[in-house]
Amino acid sequence: MTPSTEQASPRAVVLLSGGMDSCVCAALAARDFEAAALHVSYGQRTEERERRAFDGICDRLGIRRRLVVRNQALREIGGSALTDSSIAVPQANGSIGNSVPITYVPFRNAHFLAAAVSWAEVLGADKVFIGAAEQDSSGYPDCRPEYYRAFNEVIRAGTREGRIEITTPLIGLRKAEIVRLGLELGAPFDLTWSCYSRQDRACGVCESCVLRLRAFQAAGVPDSIPYAVPVSAASSRAG
Repeated sequence: MTPSTEQASPRAVVLLSGGMDSCVCAALAARDFEAAALHVSYGQRTEERERRAFDGICDRLGIRRRLVVRNQALREIGGSALTDSSIAVPQANGSIGNSVPITYVPFRNAHFLAAAVSWAEVLGADKVFIGAAEQDSSGYPDCRPEYYRAFNEVIRAGTREGRIEITTPLIGLRKAEIVRLGLELGAPFDLTWSCYSRQDRACGVCESCVLRLRAFQAAGVPDSIPYAVPVSAASSRAG
């Protein structure tokens, strides 16, 4: 019998929150790698809805290997409107990205990346995808390119072989560019969830909803998820 010359596809772990950006990242990972998806539940307001989005996106993209982990620390630490029910999720205003908002979860992405890198070591994956985007964002400090350059140095020093790399394919893109890329990839935007405050219908007024609406508006395509406010009113606010 002639031995098979077909090589196995390289593996990658993708952090998949269930939001728009992570969905596009997952579509990229699934296209180019044998992708495994990791979801972190950390006691956020929309925890159940994000988990449903994660499962639906994985199903649509054909990602079979999945891991859901629970991080209790971020909820216990608090300090964010996403993890502390006594802090209201603010409505967006015209100054998105000018300061770090109360929806910032302190050092959250470090917790997520630590779990993803650990799993990547076990799976023999060389890449960890994360949908961090610096442009048109809320100004979170753990979404900057220098943060990921530094984290890659930590990985090189602190893993067995030092070869795992965090990749941030969306970090320099505008939100509308992320929408267009997702459409090219067939990313299932209809399954995603971005709202910070509601799990039934997106509120349309939090920063995440407004940034999302602006992106679809700039890309010239309708958003396919339901909003609590009329789409015309939400689009007007987003503009």
